[in-house]
Amino acid sequence: MAVEVILPKWGLTMEEGTVSEWRKQEGDAVAEDEIIADVETDKITNELPAPASGIIARILVAAGETVEVGTVLALIAADAAEAAHIRSA
Repeated sequence: MAVEVILPKWGLTMEEGTVSEWRKQEGDAVAEDEIIADVETDKITNELPAPASGIIARILVAAGETVEVGTVLALIAADAAEAAHIRSA
């Protein structure tokens, strides 16, 4: 089962964030807590860590897009077979 990468709420007043850069791309392997993206908020740029180890199966929010807190930004698959299945769905 894929793990969702969700935009967290880093501050009390934070309502949205903009993905400024993806450091990892679809198909890249990641380790839990490895920085996978940079997200700009109204105050600072935060580093977004991977919530689990695996393979970036699908990026759902492109760099430059602004989304609300709680939005699913990407999916991390446990292995290459699961990642391929997610990308083909």
